[in-house]
Amino acid sequence: MRQVLGTYSAPRQHWVGDGFPVRSMLSHGAQGEHISPFILLDYAGPTTFTPTEKRRGVGQHPHKGFETVTIVYEGEVEHRDSTGAGGVIGPGDVQWMTAANGILHEEYHSSAFAKTGGKFEMVQLWVNLPKKDKSADPGYQNLLDA
Repeated sequence: MRQVLGTYSAPRQHWVGDGFPVRSMLSHGAQGEHISPFILLDYAGPTTFTPTEKRRGVGQHPHKGFETVTIVYEGEVEHRDSTGAGGVIGPGDVQWMTAANGILHEEYHSSAFAKTGGKFEMVQLWVNLPKKDKSADPGYQNLLDA
C-alpha cells in the first residue's frame, strides 16, 4: 500500500497569456519527483469570455523533452507549431503534442470562439518523456470527439 505524502491546496489562479486562467493542480515545483512522470497539471476555467476580434492566448514559445495533453470541456483552442502542424479542438477533443527534441508552438482561443465568446474550460497535462525518447522528432495530433 502506498503512503499518502500530504494534501496540497492549489495555488492562486494565474494567467498563461491572456486566454488561459489556470490553477496548477500538480506541479513538479510543488510535489517534485513524487508525481513523476507527470510534470504539471493545469486546470483552466471555467471562465466566461466576452466576444472579441482579438486573439486571446499565448504566443509562440518553446518546449523540449516532454508531451502536452490538452482536453477541452468548453470553448475551443487553436494550436500551431514549428513542424507545420496545427488544428482546433473543442469540447471532448484531445490535443497531444510531443515536444521531444524541441518545438515552438502557440495556443489561442479559436477565431470562432473569440468572436462569439462564452464559457471556457480545459485541462493540460505535461508528461515527461523517457530519456531514450527525448531526442525523437516532435509531433502533434488531434483526437476528435466526433
